[in-house]
Amino acid sequence: MIVKLATNDLRTRYGTFQEALYYDGQKESIALYRGSLQDAEEVLVRVHSSCIFGHYFNSIECDCQEQLDGSQRMIDAADQGVIILLDQEGKGNGHFALLNSITNKRKGEKQADAYEAVGFQKDARNFAAAGKILKDLGVKSVVMLTGNAGKVATLEAQGIKVVGTRDIE
Repeated sequence: MIVKLATNDLRTRYGTFQEALYYDGQKESIALYRGSLQDAEEVLVRVHSSCIFGHYFNSIECDCQEQLDGSQRMIDAADQGVIILLDQEGKGNGHFALLNSITNKRKGEKQADAYEAVGFQKDARNFAAAGKILKDLGVKSVVMLTGNAGKVATLEAQGIKVVGTRDIE
């Protein structure tokens, strides 16, 4: 189940996008999109998880904000695409896990391994809401802006045709 709660336009430094707020019974998710999406094919799509360090505090220890900015630039250039923001801080483990894992990351561990070292899952995210949102928007096929095979597999399991992936520029 996914319910669209509200929509409006949002002016950004990359132009005007449409914003839609969704609720799945547990969490809110946001779709930021541009262009005609109904029955659209090969739509650029970024499924992005929230990141307090990167998005609010401009941390130099992650690239979350750069990924988000790059995705918006690419969608602006294509004049069509969707960014889905999921409330999944700390790879779905929460901000507490992120704070506790940072010492391990600073010692050179990959973030997922740092989570596991302090007792959390390497990646506890669930991308199912993204597939439901894309269906609601009428998207037929997507080009994912990701290197994460888990995101691709989840969208395909939700019935979204993924025709490829692209690196974020």
